[in-house]
Amino acid sequence: MNLNNLKPAEGSIKHSKRIGRGAGSGKGGTATRGNKGAKARSGYHQKVGFEGGQMPLYRRVPKFGFKNINRVEYVGINLDTINSLAEAKNITTFDFDVFKQNGLVSSSDKVKILGRGELSKSINVTAHAFSETAKKAIEEKGGSATVIK
Repeated sequence: MNLNNLKPAEGSIKHSKRIGRGAGSGKGGTATRGNKGAKARSGYHQKVGFEGGQMPLYRRVPKFGFKNINRVEYVGINLDTINSLAEAKNITTFDFDVFKQNGLVSSSDKVKILGRGELSKSINVTAHAFSETAKKAIEEKGGSATVIK
């Protein structure tokens, strides 16, 4: 076997159809595009959602409400989650880095502490926002709830 003997496996290479190369090729003339119309022209592009002139779905369906572009999305973390972390890993101070290290948030998230669950010991929590019940529960146990600006 030499390098000049090497050939690809049978059927592994498929040559593309050479269209629009004259009448003798059998693929000349209209070049498989049919006769006339926008689709037969070069540079044809159909708009997204175009339905052949029929009123497109995105215009037929009624629209209502709005999306507030100033809305701030928070990742909610409940007190029971914090309490189980505090007991399992013996943590008394919770801040963004602690939540991130334990896989509760990603680096671009904002954290809101929510009030579901009970606390068994005093903890200090620093987060972007607190619900009133969470803040009350933390402070009743002698901890502190600090808001990140």
